Amino acid sequence: MNQDAKSLRREEGVVEEALPALNFKVRLPGGSSILAHLAGKMRLHHIRIVPGDRVAVDISPDGERGRIVRRL
Repeated sequence: MNQDAKSLRREEGVVEEALPALNFKVRLPGGSSILAHLAGKMRLHHIRIVPGDRVAVDISPDGERGRIVRRL
C-alpha cells in the first residue's frame, strides 16, 4: 500500500445529489457534505448510484473531496 492510500480515511455517507460526470454530493455522519466521484471499478461494472443510497467513501486528507468505493 502506498503513502497516498494510507492517508485516506473511509467513512459511510448518504448520497444527496447526483452531479454531471459521475460526481455526487455525499452527506457524512457529522453533518458535513463533500464532493465525491465514482471509483474506477464501480464505473467498469456499471454500478448505479442514486440519491438516497448509502455509500462508503474514501476521503482525501483535506476533507473536501472523496471517492465512492462501495454501495451499501
